[in-house]
Amino acid sequence: MNDEVIKVLQTIIHPAYETDIITLGLVENLRIEGSSISFNLVFTRKDPLAASIKEACKETLEESFKGYRVQILELIREKKATKKASLPLGMEQLAEVGKIIAVASGKGGVGKSTVAVNLAISLARRGYRVGLADADIYGPSIPKMTATEDSMPSVDVEEVDDQKQELIVPVEKYGVKWMSIGYFATPEQALIWRGPMACNALKQMILQVKWGLLDYLLIDLPPGTGDIHITLVGDIPITGAVIVTTPQAVALADVEKAINMFRNPKVNKHIYGIVENMSWFTPAELPDNKYYIFGRDGSRKIAEKYGLDVLAQIPLIQSICDNGDSGTPEALNADSEIARAFDAILL
Repeated sequence: MNDEVIKVLQTIIHPAYETDIITLGLVENLRIEGSSISFNLVFTRKDPLAASIKEACKETLEESFKGYRVQILELIREKKATKKASLPLGMEQLAEVGKIIAVASGKGGVGKSTVAVNLAISLARRGYRVGLADADIYGPSIPKMTATEDSMPSVDVEEVDDQKQELIVPVEKYGVKWMSIGYFATPEQALIWRGPMACNALKQMILQVKWGLLDYLLIDLPPGTGDIHITLVGDIPITGAVIVTTPQAVALADVEKAINMFRNPKVNKHIYGIVENMSWFTPAELPDNKYYIFGRDGSRKIAEKYGLDVLAQIPLIQSICDNGDSGTPEALNADSEIARAFDAILL
């Protein structure tokens, strides 16, 4: 049966190396006794994804071998094997964080991450201490949009109650602290993770990060209302949410789902309002012209229906795309129309 267990573990890929954990030599002392499967996960350095990999191993084995109990001992080996002191993820790193605001959307393609990045920079330019956690596990875009793709967050070790706790140090740029799963995987790599592993990685990207003193922590959610969202609202003390949409009817239909999710009695999170992105198109050569190519004032109708505010209407202009691709978001230019729109948002 050892060979069968090894074959299953070979399906667990370490995202940073794009190689399975068996080939990497992370699995040691595999034992099968009765209805128990146990082994050691051995890392040769501090690895921010260790907990996610451990969870993936446990879930996959329990699904493949029904009725078996899986026990995994996580070790870190530097000069010699030493047991890694493991603390459950708590709220300690959020103790000095003011408001935790989710930036959400009912569907993809509405520019949610663009809004999240520019809003973070706008708040930082106004003197606030800001962090942004990229919770879009499957499509992280924050590294690209901030030109930090080559950055690798460092790891600090703090001692809490005589135990060592590893904390990820976020990347800092433009006055904002950034954290994304994209820093631990190559840009073209697809993270083929099941829900529990993705959710655990999300919690690490928020709860195991050394945020320090912040006025705002923005969380860039993936689109929709799935596992990631349920984990977030259940395990992270978010203050409220900003919902991003375009004026299109198909986008607005999904906005209602997002609103109803946050207003569900089991979730019950405050919604600050709606940001309408791509409200109109303004060509550079005709700066006074507005072309409502996706419809007009659609978000206002939804806002009125649910008693919400439209926090901003963001026009579609070429520089947003160009500056996002180059890693210099439009909100850095305080005199631009986009920056003024974001500066008007009060949270």
